[in-house]
Amino acid sequence: MRKMRWVVLFLCFLAVAINYIDRANLAVAAPEIEKALGIGPAQMGLIMSGFFWTYALMQMPFGWFIDRVGGRIALPVAVGWWSLFTVATAGASSVASMFGYRLLLGAGEAGAYPACAKLVSQWFKPRERALATGIFDSGARVGSALSIPLVALIIDTFGWQAAFIITGLLGAVWILGWVVIYRSPAHGDMTGEADVIHAPLALGKDAQNDVTWASLFRHRTLWGMMLGFFCLNFTNYFFITWFPSYLVQTRGFSLKSLGTLGMVPALMAIPGGWIGGFVSDALYRRGWSLTAARKTCMVGGMLVSSVITLSSLTSSVTLMLILFGISYSSLAFAGASVWSLPGDVAPTPRHVASIGGIQNFASNLAGIVITTFTGVMVSVTKGSFTIPLVVAGGFCLLGAFSYLFIVGKIEPLRIETGRREAA
Repeated sequence: MRKMRWVVLFLCFLAVAINYIDRANLAVAAPEIEKALGIGPAQMGLIMSGFFWTYALMQMPFGWFIDRVGGRIALPVAVGWWSLFTVATAGASSVASMFGYRLLLGAGEAGAYPACAKLVSQWFKPRERALATGIFDSGARVGSALSIPLVALIIDTFGWQAAFIITGLLGAVWILGWVVIYRSPAHGDMTGEADVIHAPLALGKDAQNDVTWASLFRHRTLWGMMLGFFCLNFTNYFFITWFPSYLVQTRGFSLKSLGTLGMVPALMAIPGGWIGGFVSDALYRRGWSLTAARKTCMVGGMLVSSVITLSSLTSSVTLMLILFGISYSSLAFAGASVWSLPGDVAPTPRHVASIGGIQNFASNLAGIVITTFTGVMVSVTKGSFTIPLVVAGGFCLLGAFSYLFIVGKIEPLRIETGRREAA
């Protein structure tokens, strides 16, 4: 079972990679879909935003559901749902139908990250958790990187509809593997480590029941997590929504070069999450407080990621790609600790996915804002992405501020007896 946790982590990594391929395929197909449907950037921005409306709104109910049924059941349910509507998108023939399928896609994809955070909290100790999180979270960069050449190749060969059918079928393969491979850890299967993993969260059954879902919002730390993650994803989602269009429309990339050079930032970002998780855990093992270890990585990553603004100010394609790569890598570096926080601060094991869903709800409101805002700005400025990129850099700085000053000590949220909590 000690080896099984790495198998489970790999399956989580694959689920997140498929998750991002299925959400990023629209960004790659966007230029072709605009031609096919006869629409412009503003309408495409609306379509792109559809995913984020339901993705954000379903985070909290999905987190609640995961804490009730467990990640073993909830994760394949989520994968099956979003895969179905990825395939269905191929049948869209209007803005309304495309928008509707993206709404349904977002509802299913909402379960991926809270379920993975829940599974990591069950299988890994706090001193290992950031690295484990960085590994499954790197699936996002792998998915983003693969989606560009994979979807571009499929579109070039079979058309844009085939891209949604083929990428959607990946989920069915993953579900089969999950059902065959996954085994739940029984008490003591981790050679005595099961108790250690949840030791900071150990509370009596009555006390656990006293921690209501709504009471979690009394803590300043949770609000800081929500704001910080909103800022991180405001920039992060530019890469999986408008970035391909930026390269094609502003930098003159062809579909072929989009499938090669367009991968550079995502490829640079893949090890960023691993390094961020390793550094965070290493600092903690070397005697740093959990607060210092996590905040150093989150704040540092957010500050460096603000270089995305500079990418709009250079005429060099090489320098532009490097700056985008540094920004994306820094977001991944911070993200490993960000997704460790639900397990670090949850007052009981029953609230890990709920807290993950809450912070991810806030973060994905950024997806709605960045997609719509960028589409409108590109239309108003006749094709310029400068304003969205400058604003994204500003949000990176705001995110660093939130993690440094609003998020408090990284520890399980304190509760008192009964239903009263310490603020």
